Amino acid sequence: MSNKQGVEHVFTCRRATLADVDALAPLFDAYRQFYDCDPDEPAASAWLKQNLEQHRAVIFLAERTSSPRVDGVDSQSTPVIGFTQLYPALCSVDLKPYFVLYDLFVMGESRNQGVALALMAAAAQFARREGAARLDLETAHTNKTAQRLYEKLGYEADKQFQKYSLALT
Repeated sequence: MSNKQGVEHVFTCRRATLADVDALAPLFDAYRQFYDCDPDEPAASAWLKQNLEQHRAVIFLAERTSSPRVDGVDSQSTPVIGFTQLYPALCSVDLKPYFVLYDLFVMGESRNQGVALALMAAAAQFARREGAARLDLETAHTNKTAQRLYEKLGYEADKQFQKYSLALT
């Protein structure tokens, strides 16, 4: 698939393992920086590793299966171009599990190539297989690009419940 800049991306999505932490950490760190966190790749790596080791997250990654070509030159950038991270949760009303799709990030040069759609599809397919009642997610009020994607996929804004948070630190 080519975009307007002549960059061709072919990718696959798969569930991440502990062996993927080193490749995922730079993307996770970039994602956190998008939300105004200071760069800290070692902490990002430790977080991912701990989540995977303790089975408290499910991560899907998108990885390039062929090198993008920019003006006929192969790119040397990371083969991992995006990820999504899900956290399991429970719904006492439905008496079923559900997942919180907490993180979704695609590298800038790989956006508008279907990567986010593929990651979201992998997450939904996984959650269905696990018998989850639903997938929940949140995004910044200003993140209109993400909101358009979520609405395109059938996600609906919650109009029944008001979200509250209590900062503990």
